[in-house]
This record gives sequence, C-alpha cells and structure tokens, in this order.
Amino acid sequence: MTFEKKTVVDQFKVHATDTGSSEVQIAILTTRIKYLSDHFKKFPKDFASRVGFLKMIGQRRQLLDYLKKYNKDSYSSLIKRLYLRK
Repeated sequence: MTFEKKTVVDQFKVHATDTGSSEVQIAILTTRIKYLSDHFKKFPKDFASRVGFLKMIGQRRQLLDYLKKYNKDSYSSLIKRLYLRK
C-alpha cells in the first residue's frame, strides 16, 4: 500500500514537494477506497472496516466539494484522471 501511495503522490502532485494538496489527498483516498471495495467483496461481514470506509468516502466528498468550489479546472481534470464520474 505504501508503494501505491508514493506512485499516486508522484502522479497527482502539483509541485515538486507536494504531498498534501487537495488533488493528492483525493487521489490517495480514491486508491484506498478502491482497495477496500475489493476487500469488502471478499469479506462482506467486516463491519468494523466498513465504518472507516464510509468515513473515507465522506472525507473525499468534502475535498471534492472544496476543490469544485475554489478550483473548477483542477476539479474537472482530476475527475477525468480518476474516472470518478461518467
């Protein structure tokens, strides 16, 4: 998971030392959400992990709303790069 995190940060960073911008945070959360989605297909009764999963989804939603409000160009490009909307 840490290897994936480094590659995601490298793909979505805005500048050379960027690790905490909204774009990077959303990309990291999306990677973790996809990983947990596969986990829940294998283990559907893992309710303790599902609570954290739902919190991650809520946090990603808040970050996406923030990005949409303050930087629409970055929001639209991020949505396309992460395949979040159809």
